[in-house]
Amino acid sequence: MRDPGTGEHLLSAPGPVGSARFASVVLDVDSTLSRIEGIDWLAALRGPALLREIATMTERATRGEIALQDVYAARLAAIRPSRAEITQLGLEYVRTVADGARACVGALRAAGVHVVIVSGGIREAILPLARSLGVPDIDLHAVGLSFTDSGEYAGFDMASPLACTGGKPVLVRKLGLRAAVLAVGDGITDAELRTGVPPAADAFVAFNGFARRDAVQHVADYSIERFSQLLPIVLP
Repeated sequence: MRDPGTGEHLLSAPGPVGSARFASVVLDVDSTLSRIEGIDWLAALRGPALLREIATMTERATRGEIALQDVYAARLAAIRPSRAEITQLGLEYVRTVADGARACVGALRAAGVHVVIVSGGIREAILPLARSLGVPDIDLHAVGLSFTDSGEYAGFDMASPLACTGGKPVLVRKLGLRAAVLAVGDGITDAELRTGVPPAADAFVAFNGFARRDAVQHVADYSIERFSQLLPIVLP
């Protein structure tokens, strides 16, 4: 629902007591469940010049100005994160979890809502965050990395649809989630869950707690800045 004066999306009014309005909720990670962008955090380990370069790539892809696949391999090749650095990033994801996210995910799961995490980020780094939220490993979908025996970067799962623009809808449709499906995220790849043909989600929530992007806002059914605002959208 939109405010007739501003055109902004508003939270839905609570519905009648009963089952959840959405049986499945798909959550993004970077700048949504966590306030950081993992790839930018890794780039910062290599110095400010590379950070600026990588952050620009990330933001342009997040806004939909360039295709994700055009920057995914290039960013990782420039950084070449080690296994130890991915472990550090995992700790940082947990440390920077969004306020209220743990309580929100816990309440959704307690109500029988299927919560899945779908991210173009690095699976090995996101696993600690997913586990801290109570999300089973099988319900985390992200891009896996490979390493040499000594722990050096050796590549990423190039077959993963999550490393490409339009990949999230492809993956989520294959999951066969119970309807209705609600997607939550901050970027254009999250919005694609709603705008894809056919849509992979029945509704989309733009999460603006850390970043607000007009292209994402434009297609959102709801807009929130805190995870506490998600509960009345999903639960009666």
